[in-house]
Amino acid sequence: MLALRLTRAARLAVQLRRLLVASASAGTGFLLLCALGHALTHPDAPGASSLRLAWCAAPLAATVYLAVAVARADPGTRPRPGLSAIGLGPGRLMAVSATTTALSAALGSVAALLGFLYLRGDLTGAPVDGAVSGVLALGQRLPAPAVVTLLALVPAAASAAVALTLRPRAPRPAPSAGSRRYGRFGAYGWGAARETFGAYGRYGARLASASASAPASASASASASASASASASASASASAQPAGGRPAGAAQADPSGALLTQASDTRPPATTNGDGAARDDTGPAPATPRAHTTLLPWGIAVLTAGLAVETYAGDTATRDAAPSAGVLLGWALATLGLALAGPGLTHLCGRLLQAVRPGALRLLAGRVLMEESHRIGRPLGVVCAVASAAYAAAALHDADATDFGPLSLIGAVVVAGCTVATLLTAAVEAKHARSDTTDALLRLGAPPTTLRAAAALRAGALLAVFGPLTLVVAQLASLPLAR
Repeated sequence: MLALRLTRAARLAVQLRRLLVASASAGTGFLLLCALGHALTHPDAPGASSLRLAWCAAPLAATVYLAVAVARADPGTRPRPGLSAIGLGPGRLMAVSATTTALSAALGSVAALLGFLYLRGDLTGAPVDGAVSGVLALGQRLPAPAVVTLLALVPAAASAAVALTLRPRAPRPAPSAGSRRYGRFGAYGWGAARETFGAYGRYGARLASASASAPASASASASASASASASASASASASAQPAGGRPAGAAQADPSGALLTQASDTRPPATTNGDGAARDDTGPAPATPRAHTTLLPWGIAVLTAGLAVETYAGDTATRDAAPSAGVLLGWALATLGLALAGPGLTHLCGRLLQAVRPGALRLLAGRVLMEESHRIGRPLGVVCAVASAAYAAAALHDADATDFGPLSLIGAVVVAGCTVATLLTAAVEAKHARSDTTDALLRLGAPPTTLRAAAALRAGALLAVFGPLTLVVAQLASLPLAR
C-alpha cells in the first residue's frame, strides 16, 4: 500500500520515467511472447527459436538498466533523517523502490500480453495478417505456465536489480587520524607532529623544557626575588605549552630536586591557529576524490575481446544466416567493455579540459566532469556501444539489402530508447546532486551564462572523445559482418 501511495503521489517527471519503464517492459515482453509463438509455430526448428530467445536478452538488459536508473533518481524513496523512527529505514525504502519497479514492469507485461492476444485475434476474433503472423502461433493454444514465466521475467529481474543496487550498505570505517606511527629517528610517537630538519638537536630546544617543569616547591628556601623570577619563567613556559598536556620532551623532577629528562613524548603538542587557540587535528581527514580510471584498462581489454569474438563469429557465419549467438556474445562483451571504460574516459575528459593553463570556465567544466564521471560515465559507454551497433547494422543493411523485419525494429527501438533514457536520467540525477554547488556559485556572483557555457563545454568535450570512439568501434564491428 505504501508503494501504491508513493506511486500515486509522485511528481509528473517521476511518473513519466515510470511510464518509460512500463513501455520498455511491454516491448520486451512482446518480444518474449513472439519467441514463444515462433517455437510453437516451428517445432522442427528449435535452434532458430532459441536464437530468437537469446536475442531477447539485449532488450531485457536495457529495460533492467533503465529501471535501476529510474529507481535511483526517484526522490520519494531516498533515505531522510527521521524516517527510521517511523519504520522507514534504508531497508524499507529499498523494498518500496523494488516494489514500485515491479509494479511498473508488471503493468508493461500486462500491456504486452493484451497486445499479443489482440494480434492473435483472441480478443476480437480476427487475427492480424502481416509479417508477424508467423510468430503469433495462430490456431494454437498458448501454454499458460510458459506465458506467465516469460511475462514475470522482466518484473522479477528489474526488482531484483533495484534491490541489489539500493541495498543498505554499512559505512566503511574511516582511517584513524590518531594512529601511532614512527616519528623521527629514535622516537616512537604520534606521526601528526612534524618537525623541521635539525629541530631536535637545535641548541636550547631541550633546555627550556627541562627548566620549565621544575616544581615551584623546590625554591621555597630561596629569596623573594628568586621566587618571583621562577614563577615568571614558569608562567611563561605554561603559556607556551599546549593546553591540557605538558610540553613535548619536558623533564620531570624527583623529590630530591634532580631532573629526569625524557627524550620524546608519546603525544605531539597541539597546534595552534593565528589567535593562539588550540586547534584539534584529531578529526577525520576530508575524503579525497577517488579517481575513476582504474577500470579503464580492463574496459579496453574486454572491448578488444568482444570485437575479436564478433570477428570470429562473423567469419564463421554463412552469408544468408541470421546473426549467430557468437555475434550477440561479442556485442555484449563490447558493451561491457565500453561501460567499464566510460567513467575513466569521462574522468580523462575532465583532466584534458583543465590542461595547459585553464581559465575559470575550463576549470569549472573539468572539475564537474571529474566529479560526475561515476554517474554519467557508464551510461555514456552504453550509449556509445548501442550507437556503434546501430551503425554496423545500417552498414550491413546497405551492403546486403537485408530486411530486419518489424520485430528487429521493435528490439532496436527498445534498446536505443532505454539507453538514451538512462543517460538522460543520469544527467538529471547529476544535476540535482550538484544543485548546492550551483546555488553557491550563483550566490557568489557567477553569471548564469558562465554555468551554461560550462555545460556546453562539457558536452562538447564528451562528444569530441566518445564520437570518434563510436565510429572506430562501429567500423571494426561492421567489417566481419559485411564480408
